[in-house]
Amino acid sequence: MKTPLTPLALANRAFKYYDQRLAIIDGDYEETYGTWAQRIFRVARALIDSGIKPGDRVAALMPNTGPMLDMFYAVPWVGAILVPLNTRLAVDDYAYILDHSGARLVVVDVTLWPLIAPLQESLPTVWVSRGSAAGLPEYEAVLGRFSGDPLPLPDIDEDATMTLNYTSGTTARPKGVELTHRNLMANAVDFAYHLQVGLGDVYLHTLPMFHVNGWGGVWAVTGVGGVHVTLPKVDGSQIWRLIREHRVTRLCGAPAVMNIMIHSPDAAHVDQPIRLGTAGAPPPASIIERMESLGFEILHVYGLTEVSPFITVSEWLPEERHRPVAERALRSARQGIPQLLSGEVRVVRPDNTEVAEDGEELGEIVCRGNVVMKGYYQDPDATAKVLRDGWFHTGDLAIVHPDHYIEIRDRDKDIIISGGENISSVEVESVLYRHPQIQEAAVIGVPDAKWGETVKAIVVLKKDAALDPHDIIRFCRDYLAHFKAPTSVDIVAELPRTASGKVQKFILREPYWKEQTKRVN
Repeated sequence: MKTPLTPLALANRAFKYYDQRLAIIDGDYEETYGTWAQRIFRVARALIDSGIKPGDRVAALMPNTGPMLDMFYAVPWVGAILVPLNTRLAVDDYAYILDHSGARLVVVDVTLWPLIAPLQESLPTVWVSRGSAAGLPEYEAVLGRFSGDPLPLPDIDEDATMTLNYTSGTTARPKGVELTHRNLMANAVDFAYHLQVGLGDVYLHTLPMFHVNGWGGVWAVTGVGGVHVTLPKVDGSQIWRLIREHRVTRLCGAPAVMNIMIHSPDAAHVDQPIRLGTAGAPPPASIIERMESLGFEILHVYGLTEVSPFITVSEWLPEERHRPVAERALRSARQGIPQLLSGEVRVVRPDNTEVAEDGEELGEIVCRGNVVMKGYYQDPDATAKVLRDGWFHTGDLAIVHPDHYIEIRDRDKDIIISGGENISSVEVESVLYRHPQIQEAAVIGVPDAKWGETVKAIVVLKKDAALDPHDIIRFCRDYLAHFKAPTSVDIVAELPRTASGKVQKFILREPYWKEQTKRVN
């Protein structure tokens, strides 16, 4: 009597019961769930005609567009595995991922074709979306040859891989995270439940869909009959225009996206209630406070690609919402408690015993449950390193408050050890974000002859700000123990970030550590 847990069940529901409702707004193009279903069935038939079989990998290199949304449904509909490609990689990374995944077909947006054009001789079958390039088959022309009549779902094993999501590869070659139908269904339900997405909601895809499947929004919004509004490129003015034009009620983004929205000249208090999910880095309380003052309700969630990608959520009880915004923002910046279907989450010492819930003792976040990946594709050693003793080890260091809320203090690799003292880069960054003239900040450890490492801040100033490094150091010393305050500050035009908004600290560290035999002193 059981049916497999799969996000495709959400699509089946929407295609049947919401067929007359608006599904997608993709620029000037709009379509209902009924017409979108026909489109997906055309893509599915085209894939089968191209020789794609169950278990084959199909790669997609596209920004947030209607055709990219198609891929999340059509590819698994024929039993194949989707490989969403980061749109900001180097050609060598694409060569590695396409070879490592064994992709049989690549669908690429015409604007991104130059990224993989140097590989043309070694590429598998290629379809080009939203235009033509190099005489390759055009996506729309391919679909036009096939029927949109309904196709039954294939026999699905809920523990089979549905998507193969490659990590950023900041310290080594990208790893392929195998996420199953069951993983992704649990995440999609958590997304809909915690972000409170329902029938009538309008969801703006500010988050790259390639980034862990848009955090699950590509399926969750469909399951409840919501409207997908696409955004090919993150731009503050465009975000605000679409919010107002389409009465957007839900969106997601890293703290960097919130920062872009805050500093856009089009920023203004919203008329409709909007809930925004944020993750990717611990959000500074000052950014949460500013977004709430614009009328947004911020939901902070935490996870990694390997957990589909979320395991915790920072929730407030309704009776606590009367508290001052600044107080709410500080608590909302914590990572929170386990999500509804994520399973068990603990913070443990090296001996795997749980830390005290005193808001002080530091331990590693570990978890087990419905959202933990199947493993790293073709990499048993890396899999065994993080999946051990029955738990997934995140590498994130955190404390647990007396109210059970988890709060990350740093990545294991981002802790700065200066003179034997552990310094959280996140704690220092939170202070920097309090300064009214600082727009963005990142903190790293750099070599120091006396202390082993010392704290360096790299900051981006707001327009027309007039600060020098000494001003910034003095400001930090007003809020931090002096050993935690930066000893040097670089003022830069921008911080290097991944497509999902994470600061690439390895790039910031490299000039200071390249002569060292180790990345710690």
